[in-house]
Amino acid sequence: MAHALISLLLERLASTTYEYIGGGVKHVLNVKEDVDKFTRTLRVIQAVLEDAEQRQLTDQAVKIWLDELKDISYQMVDVLDEWNTYILKQQVLITNLLSDSSAEGKGLLIIPIVGMGGMGKTTLTQLAYNDDHVKAHFEIRKWVCVSDPFDEIKIAKDISGDCATSSNQLDYVLQRMSESIQGKRFLLVLDDVWTENRQKWELLKVPLMQNGAKGSIILVTTRKIEVANMMRATPNMINLEGLSDEYCLAIFNHMAFPDGDVDESKAFEDISKKIVKKCKGLPLAAKTLGSLMQNKRTKREWKEVLNSKIWDLEKVEQEVFQPLFLSYYDLSPTIKCCLLYCAIFPKDYQFKRNDLIKLWMAQDYVISKGNKEKEITGDAVFDNLVDRSFFQDFEKNRNTGTITSCKMHDIVHDFVQFLTKNECLIMDHTECATSESKLLGDKVRHLTLRYFLDGPLAILSNNCQKLRTLATFDSRITTIDSNLILQLKCLRTLNLSGNSIKELPEEIGELKHLRHIDLSFNCILEKLPDTICGLYNLSTLRLTWCSKLKKLPENIGNLINLKHLYVKGCDDLESLPKGIGRLTSLQTLDVCRCGGDKDEAFQIGDLRMLNLEGSLAICLVGDATDKREVEKAQLWDKKLFHLAVAFEWQTNSNSSSVEILNASRPHPDLESLGIWYHNGTTWPNWMQSLHNLRFLCVCEGTQCELWPLGKLECLERLTIYEMKGVRKVGVEFLGLEDQTSFRIRSPQISFPKLKQLNFHQMWNWEEWEGVEEWTKEDSKITIMPCLSKLEMEWCPLLKALPDFLFKTPLQTLCIPGSKRLLERYQEGNGGWAKISATNPNIHIIRYR
Repeated sequence: MAHALISLLLERLASTTYEYIGGGVKHVLNVKEDVDKFTRTLRVIQAVLEDAEQRQLTDQAVKIWLDELKDISYQMVDVLDEWNTYILKQQVLITNLLSDSSAEGKGLLIIPIVGMGGMGKTTLTQLAYNDDHVKAHFEIRKWVCVSDPFDEIKIAKDISGDCATSSNQLDYVLQRMSESIQGKRFLLVLDDVWTENRQKWELLKVPLMQNGAKGSIILVTTRKIEVANMMRATPNMINLEGLSDEYCLAIFNHMAFPDGDVDESKAFEDISKKIVKKCKGLPLAAKTLGSLMQNKRTKREWKEVLNSKIWDLEKVEQEVFQPLFLSYYDLSPTIKCCLLYCAIFPKDYQFKRNDLIKLWMAQDYVISKGNKEKEITGDAVFDNLVDRSFFQDFEKNRNTGTITSCKMHDIVHDFVQFLTKNECLIMDHTECATSESKLLGDKVRHLTLRYFLDGPLAILSNNCQKLRTLATFDSRITTIDSNLILQLKCLRTLNLSGNSIKELPEEIGELKHLRHIDLSFNCILEKLPDTICGLYNLSTLRLTWCSKLKKLPENIGNLINLKHLYVKGCDDLESLPKGIGRLTSLQTLDVCRCGGDKDEAFQIGDLRMLNLEGSLAICLVGDATDKREVEKAQLWDKKLFHLAVAFEWQTNSNSSSVEILNASRPHPDLESLGIWYHNGTTWPNWMQSLHNLRFLCVCEGTQCELWPLGKLECLERLTIYEMKGVRKVGVEFLGLEDQTSFRIRSPQISFPKLKQLNFHQMWNWEEWEGVEEWTKEDSKITIMPCLSKLEMEWCPLLKALPDFLFKTPLQTLCIPGSKRLLERYQEGNGGWAKISATNPNIHIIRYR
């Protein structure tokens, strides 16, 4: 019986419905990878089951094991049923969107999705919104996070995509919204609606109904059925009910026992079921509680959670906060402070991991003896909050797989704002204008301003003196009132990114506690006041994409505690001041523009005094940089993760380009390297010494052939972009010189860890030589045993791919713009037959 159940499970896991799980349930469980792992485990079990079922007649231990396996199999079948039901809900919603929208004569259709907080309303809506059929069906798709209060002006601006307009006249913004959808079939999602005010709703609905094409649809997510009643849309309502205890238990166990230890989960089974009943069918609650229990390994600890008095708090029950409170109280004081600081972000805001850690550091929430240790501690805090399910919707670095940004669930956002309602305040411009007395109570320490457009940021209140954070979002402030600056005596973090500020007041130098300044994306900012150089506590200065910034203050070397300086995208910044060479605390300099004719300009040799770590991009300007100057930088002594070297386009001679690259030898532990506009005929002589190099990108070289990169034993991702000198690629690219390389006794592996290989815009490349006659059964060579993705985009002259590529575990082949490859590997011809014979499940992308 167990054998049959396992076979059934494998069949279910391989079914069409399961394919949707990767995209859908991952928002609850991140489950796809775990189900894949579970599938592999089941196949191993299946392989020994037949023998085990025969042995159970004589071996009692085997019989007990089979009985337990049978119980688990039944449970897993039930859970898969629930997964399938969830996916079917998604498919029903998508079908409704497409069929209702296509029905003749249909006007504007409003579909409310109603359910308690944490039930999965937004997740279900996201799945439908991002469905490929839905994307193709609607001419316009818009997603607006509404929340409370219902601001029809902001919503109209979001729909029209005209958030930057300074007008707050309702008639004007509604007119702009109407024009943006005129005659077009649209799908509009209004997420997290609370208002029951029919008058406000009608003001927004009428122009949408009158101007959109027939078949347009509004999806509304809300926790209140009264909202659906107010919209008169209850006939179309989708009511999300709670999950069963069995499904909640599966989610809970997945988080509480991430290693899948069956014996351990059985030992806590009775308590688990009692805790799960308190989830009341909420997937977020099950996930949060499971994360909480992950590090609790005694029944006493589990019973403390089960019997906590928090479950009896009526207010908490109404707010669906009990699981979050339990998890929150289990945090250390440091992590509590870091979590609560996230209340400064607007709801649905995607915040970046590294930025958040630096904000924590600016408030001294992350404390340790060494500067670098602080950031390591910050990483640990972030990972802890991820593990406990406080963060979600992760974006990951495509190379390393590490989380780079994320959001908070609406309920978690409500929770942290509930706990910080006297300390953290998010204020819209309209609220500020009408309720100034409400702004800045005596306890407010962190202030976020939204939708302040086309005007100065002036004194908001007489209670600014205690602010420690001032941040703007979705704003376009033009000037900062110097009187306001003088009030911010305790300020530690100033975020004015994304505004239209031309210059800062001199008074900013008075903010002695300031540690973090973000002025990024102020595209008309031309200069910084010299007084900023007196901010001796400043740790982070972010100026990315201030494209009109012409220079940095000469005395910037006085910022003795500056650790992170970001100037990427500052196109008018011809060079950096020489004083940067005195910033001995500096760890991050994202772009270093070196060279130029000015004596006071920063030269690459000035890097020698800096203790840089992490990432560094060096832009070599003109002919002012030579080999000796590069050697002074002592790059081999900088413990960088990533190094990029960019020559000025076509200004460097062949010989100087090679000499400079040879002198740029990085630390042997470098993991990521980029080289741009190399005009030489040979490559750096230190390349083969980078034994830890994982990612390599080479762009727009004019003379070079490809290196023997196959010897880089840790290389995982290789990108070659517009190498005009490449016409033929031979076996030397694999790190092999001739046929004798295959006759040696010891085995060789070329590109042993390479997972992704990308060739883009290789206009002159005609031939990629194969090694078929050298890779027979008696050879000792293996080529690219881990390759899963190959991109050959815009290689129009390349005739064919070598056969050894099809002996790799290749899953995805991209050939857009590669005319001859598209013809050769057309489905049904000989090239296609060769690929499909060795890689039957390969996915070929022919067009972008």
